[in-house]
Amino acid sequence: MINPLSIFLIAVLIATPAFADTPATDETRIVEAMKTMFVAATNDDLALFKTVAAPDFHAFDGGKRFSGDSLMELIKNLHAAGSIYTWTVTEPEVHISGDIAWITYINRGSVEDTSGKKDLAWLESAVLGKDAGAWRIHFFHSTRAP
Repeated sequence: MINPLSIFLIAVLIATPAFADTPATDETRIVEAMKTMFVAATNDDLALFKTVAAPDFHAFDGGKRFSGDSLMELIKNLHAAGSIYTWTVTEPEVHISGDIAWITYINRGSVEDTSGKKDLAWLESAVLGKDAGAWRIHFFHSTRAP
């Protein structure tokens, strides 16, 4: 005789793909998407940036609105002028609702130029959407912390 619990467990195992994302996995992927954005910006790598930025990406930074391309162009020009930026995602808080997520964190980093190196912090947030299993950034906001 077959145990009803065994039938239930088999049905659950068949219906649950091995690759199903857990909330913790999604949170990790969202934080990684933000870190990838900063790696792309650090290296002026527009192709890498576009792996995590949605086609409709836009940002509010420094009191201005930017498309993804214009934000990356600004950073590239700052690098060409001799500025070196360091960005680090710390204290992330991730909230997920289906295929939409938002993240808030403190970006602790620095800016170095001809006048020297200055440690800075920014309060940042982003809205992401899950597309074909990948989290992509639709909106990014950065405000320098006092």
